[in-house]
Amino acid sequence: MTYQVTARKWRPMLFEDVVGQHHVTTTLRNAISSNRLAHAYIFSGPRGVGKTTTARILAKVINCEHPSNSNPDNACGNCVEITEGRSLDVIEIDGASNRGVEEIRNLRDAVRYPPAKGKYKVYVIDEVHMLTKEAFNALLKTLEEPPRHVVFVFATTEVHKVPATILSRCQRFDFRRISIHDITQNLRMIAEGELIQISDDALHLIARKADGSLRDAQGIFDQVFSFCGNPIAYEQVLQVLNAVDQEMFFRVTDFIKAKDSKGGLQLVEEIIAKGYDIREFLGGLAEHLRNLLVTRTTSDSRLIESTEVYRKRYDEDAKHFSESDILRLIRLVMDTDSAIRWSPQPRFRLELCLVQMIQLDSTVQIDQLLEKLEELKKKVDGSLIDVLGTVSASAPSKAVPVEAMRNPGHGNSLSHRKESLNHSTSLPSPGGVSVVSSGPSNGGAAGRPTPSIEEIRTRWDAFVNEVRQQKVSVGSVLSQAKVLSIQGGAILLGCLDEFHMSSLRRHREFLAEIAQKVYGAKHLRFEPFIGDAKASNGDEGPPPASARTEEAGHPVIKALMRELGAEPLDLPDHS
Repeated sequence: MTYQVTARKWRPMLFEDVVGQHHVTTTLRNAISSNRLAHAYIFSGPRGVGKTTTARILAKVINCEHPSNSNPDNACGNCVEITEGRSLDVIEIDGASNRGVEEIRNLRDAVRYPPAKGKYKVYVIDEVHMLTKEAFNALLKTLEEPPRHVVFVFATTEVHKVPATILSRCQRFDFRRISIHDITQNLRMIAEGELIQISDDALHLIARKADGSLRDAQGIFDQVFSFCGNPIAYEQVLQVLNAVDQEMFFRVTDFIKAKDSKGGLQLVEEIIAKGYDIREFLGGLAEHLRNLLVTRTTSDSRLIESTEVYRKRYDEDAKHFSESDILRLIRLVMDTDSAIRWSPQPRFRLELCLVQMIQLDSTVQIDQLLEKLEELKKKVDGSLIDVLGTVSASAPSKAVPVEAMRNPGHGNSLSHRKESLNHSTSLPSPGGVSVVSSGPSNGGAAGRPTPSIEEIRTRWDAFVNEVRQQKVSVGSVLSQAKVLSIQGGAILLGCLDEFHMSSLRRHREFLAEIAQKVYGAKHLRFEPFIGDAKASNGDEGPPPASARTEEAGHPVIKALMRELGAEPLDLPDHS
């Protein structure tokens, strides 16, 4: 008897032999036992998970001469012919090579003929998503109302490419990726049947390499056996698959714990020397960190897919990392994996990633940081209170300059303090200590006093012309405004309406620049209002001159205007 690969030799013959698709096989068996067989099915899912195998078992059981418990007996003539692929009643079509409308027309003509031996004529179309749009349209009517003796089974790995009109006429079953545990158990069963000795670590490595496909895992198993013979050692499997050993990932976390950058660079040298794929290493490292995160978060390593030996190591290593640290490490690995795809120096990228991971500082929780800031604030406030108390006790009637509080080492001499006190304005503050702010007096940096109302009105036309030369629209609005008075260094302007007032308020800084050029005085401010100044109308004019003068003369108001550039805010009275 000629040799058969493991995937064909150990192909499931019964529904319960299909690995990892219990939700599909149970539904089909119940439909068969209750005589509720549909006329069309579509099986979708990844490669190598049992779609075509399940379709063949379904074809055998509905044509079996002696079915048992909704399973074929695999002994009658119909089952043997279907298993050997020579049955006239089960037609398997490759959708990739028979994708045209002509092939579908031939199929539509052939379905009218009854089955040769069995009860049903089964059409299995693999990779059905490869059919053309015209072919799908030609199949619609036949698929919706086929003869009673016809059953369609479509298999596809890309169900999103199948038109909705086809999907709505079929019962859809989604096949799942097979777990590493199920693949390992299946390979163990095959190894025992073939009398092959292989370790659990080697089987787990093969299952991980298969990425959810049982057919791929069985193919890798054949390849490994051809290389290693009997028995199969874990180290030999690593060699033939060129896979990164799990120990390397634990070494990375050991280097991070020990802050050993030298060890990390030596590990990169080992990876390059052994010919490992750098992106495959980064993918394995990300999975390793993910296992650490799951173990740290749940305090249970049973949720990760690994052997019992490595689960214990994850339990130990997870204690040395916080969740935030692991998340930052995973982000570094993922960013490096994305950048290394286009990098001309992938080794440099990998070295940089490992050194950054090793030198990464531990994260600090925000609540801990806030507690430290609060403690620091209390210490600073306590020190400031002590300083103020000392100053108040020594000189309760004198003012303390702001500069002296900002820089305690400045102004130690008595003469310097007297000079600072003479040129400062005191502000009352709690505790009996006067805090002052030294600076130039009102009237401009050049010593030019604020111009009088007569001077403003005398040179008003020149001021308006200068504004109009630079901004015509502002000059036009300004020419219709009226100079009312000067209050606290601000020129009060009467405007015709809301539009003129808002326009002048938007350009106050521009008007101040032109005023400095025309009148030669800095810090001139313009306060536009609607209408004339009327003490009796608080909605349209400024407040009374006596009230504004009293407010402007207050020491606090003066200090705010001088130090912070504050301006009077005129709010309408809505009482």
